[in-house]
Amino acid sequence: MTTIVDEKNAAADESSKITAAELSEKDAPQNPSVARAYFQLLKPRVMTLVVFTAAVGLWLAPGEIEAWRAVLGLLILAIGAGASGALNMWYDRDIDAVMSRTAKRPIPNGDVTPNHALIYGLVLSIGSVIALGFVTNWVAAGILAFTNAFYVVIYTMWLKRRTAQNIVIGGAAGAFPPMIGWAMVSGDITWVGFVLFSLIFLWTPPHFWALALVKESEYGAVNVPMLPNVAGAKETKRQIVIYTAAMSLTGLVPFLLGAAGYIYFIVALAFGALFMVNAWQLMRGDSLAPAKRMFGYSIFYLFLMFGLLLFDARTHVSLTWI
Repeated sequence: MTTIVDEKNAAADESSKITAAELSEKDAPQNPSVARAYFQLLKPRVMTLVVFTAAVGLWLAPGEIEAWRAVLGLLILAIGAGASGALNMWYDRDIDAVMSRTAKRPIPNGDVTPNHALIYGLVLSIGSVIALGFVTNWVAAGILAFTNAFYVVIYTMWLKRRTAQNIVIGGAAGAFPPMIGWAMVSGDITWVGFVLFSLIFLWTPPHFWALALVKESEYGAVNVPMLPNVAGAKETKRQIVIYTAAMSLTGLVPFLLGAAGYIYFIVALAFGALFMVNAWQLMRGDSLAPAKRMFGYSIFYLFLMFGLLLFDARTHVSLTWI
């Protein structure tokens, strides 16, 4: 009798262990790494583009800067840009939870609480501006402060959910890094810095509208007025062609200003033409394949253009070691 009772108790204990393990596994966060979750809040893919384009702006700037100051300044800029990304995720957590592209972000995924994300973003944003001012100069720090405020307040909180021109106007925030890199060295803004800004500014609508064409139903489901949802696919494709043409022509201006050489000019002309061909195919057809292709190609194009500026710069910064 005792043996039977013991066996039943043992079975019950084992059952409770299994149940507890199952519940523990169910309740555990999908991403067990807290550090990784907070890093993902900084939008590391976007940070890569920010640092790269800022580094090109820094490289093209006249003057000299200590190497350690340049590297540390770019690192601070990356943190500042990431901070605005964290604040963007904090504000957009409701729509991020609905869209497939963003549903696994740290806040909707339950890895970071909204309040912690807000504090994290604010501390890093303010801290990065102050740090950049002390490490480089206050012109660069001022542009970073304006960029973060523009992205979080003007784009995320105001434009994104109110107008189909959200990407056009809000895209300015992503275009400032080359100007910041330039200002780190020179302490001012010149035509070359403005042209680099314009190249990214004009690149942003074709890049994001191509994605919006593919994800049209998802943006509609969360009431974000992207151009395809408001004006239709036909008008969106027409606008993509217009912005692509303006961007391709702007890409030639660094050569005309003497900032880049003939290699840059020839490659920029060729790949700008390829961008135009893709945009034209998108406008003339009904398939979404060109839109998907354009989204990927646009990323390659921007990295190529700024990489060429590094390779074929006619003048560049002088890095000192002390």
